[in-house]
Amino acid sequence: MFIEVLVGLLIGGLIFFLIQKRKTQHLETEDGWWGVGAPPDGEEDVTIRPFKVSTSDEELEDLYRRIDQTRPTPSLEDSQFNYGFNSHYLEKVVSYWRNEFNWRKQVDKLNHYPHFKTKIEGIDVHYLHVKPKKLNEGTTAIPLIMVHGWPGSFYEFYGVIPLLTEPSDPGDLVFEVVCPSIPGYGFSEAPHKKGFDSVCAARIFHKLMKRLGFQQFYAQGGDWGWMVTTNMAQLDPKSVRGLHVNIATPFKFSLPIALSIMLGRQFPKLFGFTDMDVQHLFPCTEKLVVESIKESGYMHIQCTKPDTAGRGLNDSPVGLAAYILEKFSTWTNRDFRNLEDGGLTRKFSLDDLLTNVMIYWTSGCITSSMRFYKENFGKGLNQLHFKLPAYVPTGFACFPNELIYTPKLWAKQKYWQLETFTHMARGGHFAAMEEPQLMAEDIQKFVKTEQK
Repeated sequence: MFIEVLVGLLIGGLIFFLIQKRKTQHLETEDGWWGVGAPPDGEEDVTIRPFKVSTSDEELEDLYRRIDQTRPTPSLEDSQFNYGFNSHYLEKVVSYWRNEFNWRKQVDKLNHYPHFKTKIEGIDVHYLHVKPKKLNEGTTAIPLIMVHGWPGSFYEFYGVIPLLTEPSDPGDLVFEVVCPSIPGYGFSEAPHKKGFDSVCAARIFHKLMKRLGFQQFYAQGGDWGWMVTTNMAQLDPKSVRGLHVNIATPFKFSLPIALSIMLGRQFPKLFGFTDMDVQHLFPCTEKLVVESIKESGYMHIQCTKPDTAGRGLNDSPVGLAAYILEKFSTWTNRDFRNLEDGGLTRKFSLDDLLTNVMIYWTSGCITSSMRFYKENFGKGLNQLHFKLPAYVPTGFACFPNELIYTPKLWAKQKYWQLETFTHMARGGHFAAMEEPQLMAEDIQKFVKTEQK
């Protein structure tokens, strides 16, 4: 009798533990103030102001002077991009930048979409707000916030925006797209105080969407945008109708993940692994450890002493271009490390790449953008939002050349309502910029699933 009671208590306790573990828990946050000094008395200014990207002769003359005074360093023989950006090819990029690249033309392209700024928690937040030009009678546009990462910008979405706001297929959904710049990036003001992390950005973007009149909306993100939009879902799942991400790095090392690493190569079907999963995950030491070390040196610098490196990058346009564009090479395809030109123009044009660099250069935001790493990872990986799942309906576009490949089993540990999981045909880390058509199609696929 005693044994039966004990077994019953143990089973009951286990069931209670599992129920409690699965109990919905939301992320909580408090309002912040990131402006200079103490917050003023009275209500916050909620004015929305039109903004235009601009340039000047003085800005361009300063840029050219600095480019002309750069000091090249020869690359090692037969090193390609394995030591970083190849200096021989960098000279070609710089020559194009100095003599052929038309920044004024690109400024006009940037201003093709309407830009705005508004004060939230003491700092100016920049964003694009693109509405469809026409809607069929009886239909409404679906609000979607799209958030960039590092070293990207809102410009990453210029190829995908028209595919979402003006789709060619009459059966496709029509979106109203908001693309903010994370504070400290691009034309958003940098926080003036320590501690501004992804949860703070998520809270600010919730306030932005409500200020624009959206009580419910969809969210999409990659790189930091993935974490920020995931935090948005964790903070207020009633507002985020659905979440679409193109990276889902697992920070919580669960038992299913551990077992799949140990046994997944021998028993792939046991963990739902496809041939593509096995190809990108194994051998684990090489694919998950060695490759991560090769591509994460920058992260350690930015998680610890971002201001030191940032000071030099903010002073040298050539150094800044090398630092940023190297990521657009190897994060698009790791095999590009073995090419003399880093494969840069296989997926992107120099005009688009240099436009993104110029957003960093003209805004002087490289240091504040790098600080975002310290503010997030400097607090460790034991933060609540790393542990909590996201409960909202989620779609995951799994691009094969993403920095850290994430199979469906791993994604489901974080996203408990994973509605769609797509093995994308091609593409890497900067997926929206590299493969806008594929990205738009997968967003359509996911949201259509949720609209049924």
